[in-house]
Amino acid sequence: MSKPVKIFFILPILITTISFSQISPKKIDKLVAEAMDAFNVVGCAVGIVKDGEVFCNKGYGLKSIATNEAVDEHTNFAIASNTKAFTTAALSILVDRGELSWNDRVVDIIPEFKMYNDYVTQNFIIKDLVTHRSGLGLGAGDLQFWPTGADFTMADILKNFQYFEPESPLRTKYDYDNILYVVAGEIIKRVSGLSWERFVRQHIFEPLQMNNSYCNFHEIKDFSNVSEPHLYSDGKIEIVEHFKNDPDNFNGAAASIISNVSDLSKWMLVHLNEGKYGDGLQDTLFTYRNHREMWKLHTVYNADTSARYNSHFAGYGLGWNLADVKGNMYVSHGGYVAGMLSRTVLIPDLEFGIVVLTNTELNGRLLTRAVINTIVDKQLGVKDKDWIAHYLERSQKSAAKADSVVAKIWETVAKANQSQIILEDYVGLYEDNWFGKVEIFIDKEQLWFKSLRSPKLFGPMYYYKANAFAIKWERRELMADAFAIFSLDEEGKAQNFKMKGISPNIDFSYDFQDLDLRRIE
Repeated sequence: MSKPVKIFFILPILITTISFSQISPKKIDKLVAEAMDAFNVVGCAVGIVKDGEVFCNKGYGLKSIATNEAVDEHTNFAIASNTKAFTTAALSILVDRGELSWNDRVVDIIPEFKMYNDYVTQNFIIKDLVTHRSGLGLGAGDLQFWPTGADFTMADILKNFQYFEPESPLRTKYDYDNILYVVAGEIIKRVSGLSWERFVRQHIFEPLQMNNSYCNFHEIKDFSNVSEPHLYSDGKIEIVEHFKNDPDNFNGAAASIISNVSDLSKWMLVHLNEGKYGDGLQDTLFTYRNHREMWKLHTVYNADTSARYNSHFAGYGLGWNLADVKGNMYVSHGGYVAGMLSRTVLIPDLEFGIVVLTNTELNGRLLTRAVINTIVDKQLGVKDKDWIAHYLERSQKSAAKADSVVAKIWETVAKANQSQIILEDYVGLYEDNWFGKVEIFIDKEQLWFKSLRSPKLFGPMYYYKANAFAIKWERRELMADAFAIFSLDEEGKAQNFKMKGISPNIDFSYDFQDLDLRRIE
């Protein structure tokens, strides 16, 4: 695939008198430019704090290929799941006030909350909402707001947990989820009397003077310095339809904040200062005790025990990933929504933090890791490694493998003899307990899939083999084509169907595998 020509805009860097001899501003500029070129990223921003001060806030590249305007330190990006730490900070504030306890039962605050069995429902506590240890599978229920534009409500979300089959016993295994963070936002609303958005704005953004940050796109009045999301499709760069054009969704407390490196540097500093901020650090956002709670292991997962970082543990705290690297605590989180990717890393022992925001899918994820790893390695004093080459090679291998799988499937589709099936046998209205109704219909001798609650899940169905069809979504930016595998009755008429993603690299939030669609008409 040929690369488009890039023009890199480098905005003035904000440098303090702090010591940061491990890597110079010019080397950071060079590193970012090389990473943007290697990964074909349209625009990004980098924020670094060190020793209690801002070292740099800087923009690179373009906000949008449509305008060719440059990114600066105030350009807003969707930070996606980096939102989760704001939600746990909001909960910490309520705990500090004595209005909430981490061990309070969810049903005592939200009586209609119902999990997959009564024991779990009755024993599920606030801490379980934000530690990815619920027993639910990876990304369970994410189809309620991914892709955007679905009409699920908070009432739906609270009711639908009961329909999921657990993959592990409660509090025994890490499986990342988003939906339970949405419930955590509802906890904040019911306890404080303020919506999650209003609480975060009043009790986090305003005290920290994060004046250009927003809880969702609908709060933004002036979009002149908001980055557009981009993706590569068939070798071309395209702008993804902006979330500002979507109706409200209920993923706020999980993934909806829009911010910039200037504001996020203030956010990193309050964590590195253990909840303190303001002149002389005289003000407290959350107490040391609750900061320790957020940065304590609650759910353990396997650590990278390679000799490079000499790590011994890894796991999830409250809104943060935690590990040790070269004897230092390593606190991090990533974020991804269509067309935008972000990553934050804090090393409190070194009084160091870095955040990278990008606007190009999925290449931005590679850039965030390559840039952050290179700069962190300098802080840790470990041997240099070409992280750009490392992630480029790894991604190319992964993409080639996935492309090969997908290509073989569509080759099979092209050769399939559709004449051996009767399309009318599959036509009907089907329903899943939590996802709602799906219509399978024929238009011009073509079978089509249409979700009634998530309108972006719409596309033609092509016969694959046996009783399986491959669905090619009309919205190609979804990158989530899926199988529909039908079960037939003795007369050959479809009675129900299951789904699963076609590509092995499909995003986990397309949890098609959790659907059980049964004919109702």
